[in-house]
Amino acid sequence: MSEKNTAARLTRETVLRGALALLDDIGIDALSTRRLAQHLGVQSPTLYWHFKNKAELLKAMAETIMLDHREEVPVDIPWQAWVTANAVNFRRALLAYRDGARLHAGTRPQEPQFAIIEAKVALLCRAGFTPEHAVNLLFAVGRFVVGWVLEEQQMQPDDALNEADRRRYPLLCGGWAKLQEKGADALFEAGLRLLVDGAEAALTNANNHGAQS
Repeated sequence: MSEKNTAARLTRETVLRGALALLDDIGIDALSTRRLAQHLGVQSPTLYWHFKNKAELLKAMAETIMLDHREEVPVDIPWQAWVTANAVNFRRALLAYRDGARLHAGTRPQEPQFAIIEAKVALLCRAGFTPEHAVNLLFAVGRFVVGWVLEEQQMQPDDALNEADRRRYPLLCGGWAKLQEKGADALFEAGLRLLVDGAEAALTNANNHGAQS
C-alpha cells in the first residue's frame, strides 16, 4: 500500500494502537513522533492531524491503557474487597505495556472519568467514609499502585541483599528472604493489604469516636 493510501486510512485509534505497540518495542524514552511515523509508514506531519505534539500523544496513550481498567463499580461488595480488586486491576493495566507506569504518572482524570470516580467515592461513603476520606483513600491507593509498578518496571537484577552477611544483618536478611518467597503478585497484595487494613482501622476509630461524642 502506498504512503498516500496509508495516510488516508490512518485514524486516531490506529495511531494510538501503533504508538502502544512501538512503546512495547522501544520504550518511552526512545518513542518520538518521527519514530512513530516510520512505524506507521507515513510522514511525521500526517500525525499532526490527530495529535499536535508528543505530549498530546502520550496523554492519549495513557488514557488508552486505562480503558481496560474502567469497570462498572458494584453496589453490593464489601469496600475492602472492592479497593483490593480495583488496585489489582489497575496494576494489571499498567503492567500490560512497557513503561506503562511512567506513561501514566502525572496524568489527571478528565471529565469522562469523573462519573466513574464519583461512583467509587459513593461506594466508600456508603461504607461510612466521609467524602474527604474516601477521596484520600482513592488517591493513596492509586499512587501506591503507580509507584509500585514504576519500581517493578525499572527494577534491575541486584544480588546485594541476597549476598548480605546474615550474621551481621539477621533481621534484614531473614525478612528479605521471606519476601522473595512470595512472588510479585503476592508481594504487591501484601503491601496493598497494609493500606486497606490501615483505612479500615481509621474508619473504625472514626466511627467509635463519633458514637462517643
